[in-house]
Amino acid sequence: MQGFKVAVAGATGNVGREMLKTLAERRFPVSEVVALASTRSIGKEVSFGDRILKCKALENYDFSGTDLCLMSAGGAVSKEWSPKIGAQGCVVIDNSSAWRMDPDVPLVVPEVNADAAKGYGKKNIIANPNCSTAQLVVALKPLHDRARIKRVVVSTYQSVSGAGKAAMDELFSQTRAVFVSDPIETKTFPKRIAFNVIPQIDVFMEDGATKEEWKMVVETKKILDPKIKLIATCVRVPVFISHSESVNIEFERPITADEAREILSAAPGCLVIDRREPGGYITPHEAAGEDATYISRIREDPTVENGLALWCVSDNLRKGAALNAVQIAEVLVNRGWLKPKQKVA
Repeated sequence: MQGFKVAVAGATGNVGREMLKTLAERRFPVSEVVALASTRSIGKEVSFGDRILKCKALENYDFSGTDLCLMSAGGAVSKEWSPKIGAQGCVVIDNSSAWRMDPDVPLVVPEVNADAAKGYGKKNIIANPNCSTAQLVVALKPLHDRARIKRVVVSTYQSVSGAGKAAMDELFSQTRAVFVSDPIETKTFPKRIAFNVIPQIDVFMEDGATKEEWKMVVETKKILDPKIKLIATCVRVPVFISHSESVNIEFERPITADEAREILSAAPGCLVIDRREPGGYITPHEAAGEDATYISRIREDPTVENGLALWCVSDNLRKGAALNAVQIAEVLVNRGWLKPKQKVA
């Protein structure tokens, strides 16, 4: 297979580094990989497999010879740059929220709606969903196909890495401060995060939901089915990596816990670890660094007709961001929807 020239924008951030790592681990067919960041990060070194890449400035880079740009530089940067990059014939797979609800931009989770990626040509942009949505729809899709989902109630337990490196540093420094009785400084989060949980992710909206909760609603509808009703409560917890979700699902048709376990065990991207004994489930610590969406605690909900409850855990930097982006790129290549610009002599 011919190689593709790939740029990673935002290469110095948590997700950018994970994208480079995932490209190397999955042996994506590259002819060249370019690390891009802001002008203040020019020359900064990042790893790609056993190679070291020096960062170049996004704003000075010519994308005309580049096939793919994995964009993880934030919404404002993506809003400005993704259309410019797309106009140069380079396909952008964007990790920010900037393009997710644009009707001309496919919002893709490959295990759920890979076919949607084919529609990237209108803007040459494909959007990655929110990290908490990605793992949720991977778990919901096979169950929806079997028994049609009417309503979902989800509570999230989201790690601090979802808010970036500064948030991870804040959890570390606050935890240390508790142990040595130093004053606790709060910068990234609205309240202390060490030994605490915060029921707010992103800004509040008029109806009382936060923007993170709204994203889960509208993105699930766009990716999976506009008829699904969903309400989310998104909570930041003092965990470094991996998001967990407590999910309550109401179906149109009957489905037992045993059926759900069997369906999910065979579903792409899902790994069922569900023994009804102490420790017979997955925690965020165990999911960190792994690709799967782990599902545990599958049981019937007797409070509604055709109800199930389950526990869902995934590494938010991988399936919630970097892995999903690379999987989208693999779909484009494997299905022949993207051809390399540079022909090998």
